[in-house]
Amino acid sequence: MQSISQPDPVRLEIFKNLYQFIAEQMGIVLQNTAASVNIKERLDFSCAIFDAAGLLVANAPHIPVHLGSMSESVRSLINDKGDTIKPGNVYLSNNPYNGGTHLPDVTAITPVFDEQENQIIFYVASRGHQADIGGITPGSMPPHSTTVEEEGILFDNFLLVEEGYFREKVVRDILLNHPYPARNPDQNIADFQAQIAANERGVKELRKMVEQYGLQTVQAYMKFVQDNAEESVRRAIAVLKDGTFIYEMDSGAKIQVKVTINQANRSAIIDFTGTSGQLNSNFNAPKAVTQAAVLYVFRTLVEDSIPLNAGCLKPLEIIIPAGCMLNPIYPAAVVAGNVETSQTIVDALYGALGAIAASQGTMNNFTFGDRQYQYYETICGGSGAGAKFHGTDAVHTHMTNSRLTDPEVLETRYPVMVESFSLRPDSGGKGKYSGGNGVIRRIKFLEPMTANILCNHRRVSPFGLKGGEPGKVGRNWIQRQDGTQEELDSTATVQMQPGDVFVIETPGGGGFGLREE
Repeated sequence: MQSISQPDPVRLEIFKNLYQFIAEQMGIVLQNTAASVNIKERLDFSCAIFDAAGLLVANAPHIPVHLGSMSESVRSLINDKGDTIKPGNVYLSNNPYNGGTHLPDVTAITPVFDEQENQIIFYVASRGHQADIGGITPGSMPPHSTTVEEEGILFDNFLLVEEGYFREKVVRDILLNHPYPARNPDQNIADFQAQIAANERGVKELRKMVEQYGLQTVQAYMKFVQDNAEESVRRAIAVLKDGTFIYEMDSGAKIQVKVTINQANRSAIIDFTGTSGQLNSNFNAPKAVTQAAVLYVFRTLVEDSIPLNAGCLKPLEIIIPAGCMLNPIYPAAVVAGNVETSQTIVDALYGALGAIAASQGTMNNFTFGDRQYQYYETICGGSGAGAKFHGTDAVHTHMTNSRLTDPEVLETRYPVMVESFSLRPDSGGKGKYSGGNGVIRRIKFLEPMTANILCNHRRVSPFGLKGGEPGKVGRNWIQRQDGTQEELDSTATVQMQPGDVFVIETPGGGGFGLREE
């Protein structure tokens, strides 16, 4: 049978959409079968398909920070367990030092074998943010962790399903036998089972595709889809210019990036030399997260409709010195690196390229809970303005793409009340094009609980570009029942009593260009 050397343009379009459609189908199954509010309502999950080498082929448009890093998890499984992987096995991984992002993001990986069950032809994976995976605070997003152990339970290519048998007892033992055990193992297990089901849908759909088109054609077009993405990124790079940028975080840590464009071969070097060293806080971003942020930025510069995949990375050389805050060494704490530092990397890259003013640059991670309840949400803010557009009010920006839980669901499932949720006027930076406004979210507690905020841009403003003004910094504070107010830092853990209100005011985006008077 002759091999396919050139893609047919019509077929390329069909396959590009087919692969993405399969990942979307996986996401629907995960949403429908998950138990936690975090996955079911907030949609804090991602699904994707990979080739036999573990390289990303296509994904559904879920959470960017997951998608650019999942390939590292799949490849680490191949390197670690390659020869022992059997049909019917499913593996679980959240190790930030092996392709993970932070411990709450747990990835289930399923190999897809050929019909004879002789060789692996693809992998499918789903990553879901667990509402609690242990650690020193409910919700597993501790503001003040200093080692990864304090952030929860680590799974490293753990065999979750062995030849079709779900190893529930072993999983439960791991969740409970830890210095800081999981608070709701039943919910973890239910969500893991939902991820297995989502992967199973992916396996089924890929097999159907192979049956219809033949394995050779399906694998050839996987490569063509990656090649097409590579070419699209090279075209986008061809119009860029060199640039550098240094962006400071609230803690004083700095991210430094230098982008060097090679016009001749349409490639780019992204060099993070000069970035602050590994931190004692949890704002270290695992290497996979840094790579995901770079991949995201260059994908957004492409105007064609292409799936984010391994091809996008080919024209990019990424230099991240070992032991810096963007490539930390175990056992550094990393829970905020995934959610906060990733946003700073993205804005620093856009700054270096002169493309877009800073967004709110934070996910405003808010967790609360006790032994019985654990809840996590990220809160929207203003996006940055660009050369021909204003920023948007009240949106999740860049590396996050999740929803907020509906107030009715939140108030039914947890002893809290959403007292108000409104736009924060005049928080976006002014300019020829103005940045988007942030929001004000007030949550009243009806029972005593521990609440945590983990965020950025409470001290450093999101920058404007080309003469545009910066966005307004955010603010966290508590209105106690007796009327007193307590100001909080970017990271804080507090005890809430009935009647206390936690108030989060999110930052605005930066403006772009000088205002025309």
